[in-house]
Amino acid sequence: MGDTQREIEATLGVGHAKRRVPHWVWWVLAILVAIGVTMWWMQEVEERRAVHYVTEEVVTGDLTITVTATGTVEPTNLVEISTEISGTMAEVLVDFNDTVQAGQVLAMLDTTQLNAQLSVQKASHAAAAAQLTSAEASLTEARLNFETVQQLDQRGVTSRTNVTAAQAALDRARANVASAQANLDLAQAQLDAQQAELAKATIHAPIDGIVLRRDVDAGQIVAASLSAPELFTIAEDLAQMELQVDVSEADIGRIAVGDIASFTVDAYDDQTFPATISMVRFASDNTDGLVTYKAILSVANDDLLLRPGMTATADITVARHEQALLVPNGALRFAPPQVVEEKAEENEAGGGLLALLIPDNEEDNRVRSDRSVWVLRDGVALEVSVEKGDTDGQMTQILSGDIVVGDQVITDMIEGK
Repeated sequence: MGDTQREIEATLGVGHAKRRVPHWVWWVLAILVAIGVTMWWMQEVEERRAVHYVTEEVVTGDLTITVTATGTVEPTNLVEISTEISGTMAEVLVDFNDTVQAGQVLAMLDTTQLNAQLSVQKASHAAAAAQLTSAEASLTEARLNFETVQQLDQRGVTSRTNVTAAQAALDRARANVASAQANLDLAQAQLDAQQAELAKATIHAPIDGIVLRRDVDAGQIVAASLSAPELFTIAEDLAQMELQVDVSEADIGRIAVGDIASFTVDAYDDQTFPATISMVRFASDNTDGLVTYKAILSVANDDLLLRPGMTATADITVARHEQALLVPNGALRFAPPQVVEEKAEENEAGGGLLALLIPDNEEDNRVRSDRSVWVLRDGVALEVSVEKGDTDGQMTQILSGDIVVGDQVITDMIEGK
C-alpha cells in the first residue's frame, strides 16, 4: 500500500513480510483522528463563545431636554378684506407688498348704479318732506277753522253740526301730519341705507400694515351673493411674527407658556431663530388619527428675514439639568444573555457528541429592564438598580443608584474571537 503501509508494517514488527494490517488498527487511527478533531472543534467553539463587553464611562454634564414640533410662520395680526356688495371693480389702488395706512382707499367698485339709486332715494326723501310741509299747513288751517267755529258756537250763531265737522277736519289734519312724518322718516332711512351701500363701494384698509395678497383686478366682476370674496390680505406688522406649531399629545404635558425655543426654516439652513411660547391652545386637532395641540411662539423679525407661510422646525426647551450624572441610553437597554434553566440542565446532562460539535444557534433569552444598568467591575458584569430621570434621546440622567463617575457601564457585547 505504498510507503505509508510499509511504515505501519515496520512499526508492527512484520518486517518485509507480506501480511495485511489488522482492521482494528485502522479503527484506532480513525478514533484518534476523531478525538483530535473534536478537541480542536471544542476549543474553537469556546473561543467563539468568548464574550467581550462594550462599555462607556459614566460622566457628569449638562442635560437639555427638548420637544420637537413643526409648523408655519404667520403674522401676529392678519386681516382678510372682502366686499359686502357685488359689482364691477372700477379701480384697484394698491399692489403686493405695498405699505398702507388705516382708512386708506384700496379699491373702488363701479358706482354708476348706486349713484342712480341714491338719486332716487334723495327724490323720495324730498317728496316726503314736501308732503309733511303740506300736511302741517293743512293742520294749521284746520286748527284755525276749528277755533273760529268754537267762538261762533259760544255766541250761539252756528250749528252743532258745523262744530263737529270742524273737529273732524282738525283730527284728519293731525293724522295727515303724522303720516307725512312717518313717510319722511322712511325716506330718510332708505336714503341712509343707500348712502351706506354707496360707501361700501369704496374699500378701505382697516389697519396699518403690508399688503400680502391682492386677489382682484380692475374690470373684474365681484359677486358677494353667497360668500364675501377675499380681495386683499394685510399683515399688520411683519417685524413681530408668530410660529404656530403642532405638538403631539405625548409631549403637550411638558410644554408651558414662557418656555424658550429655537427654530430653523428651509430658507436659512445655517441660522437658528429664538422664540418664546406665548400660548398653548386647549383645542385639539385630529389628522388621520394623530392628535396634536397648537402652540403659539412669539418671534421677533426685525430684519424681515422670516416670511408668512414658511415651514419651521422648532426645538422647545422643556427642562435643563446642570452637572447631572449621565449614562448612555444603550446602557439602560442592555442585558446579558440569561439562559433558561431547562436548557442549562439539558447541556449538563449531555446532549451527546453531536451537541458538543454543533453550536446552538437559537437566541439566548434576555431579561431587559430600564431600571437597572450593568457595570463592568474587575472584569465581572454586575447589575445595578438605578432611578432614571430625563433623557435627551442619547444620554439619561441617573437620580440615584450605586454608580459613580468613571464607572464602566455595558452598552453591548460581542461574542466570539
